[in-house]
Amino acid sequence: MSKMLKLDEPVFELVNKYPEAQDIMVELGFRDITKPGMLQTAGRFMTLSKGMKLKRIELETVRLAFERHGFEIIE
Repeated sequence: MSKMLKLDEPVFELVNKYPEAQDIMVELGFRDITKPGMLQTAGRFMTLSKGMKLKRIELETVRLAFERHGFEIIE
């Protein structure tokens, strides 16, 4: 069974539910979430889709990275 991931879910909730998601996001270029306090503050309103726009990361790149780790992305 794959882990479901919503693009509009706050990053904070996503990482709380699936701690390994943080490593995948860092691998994709979302390095800011490793800064102390960043996940607890910005992570509460920042979503994966907002982050992708901000960092100019393609949906397909994100989808493939998460699928390699057993996630399924729901848009």
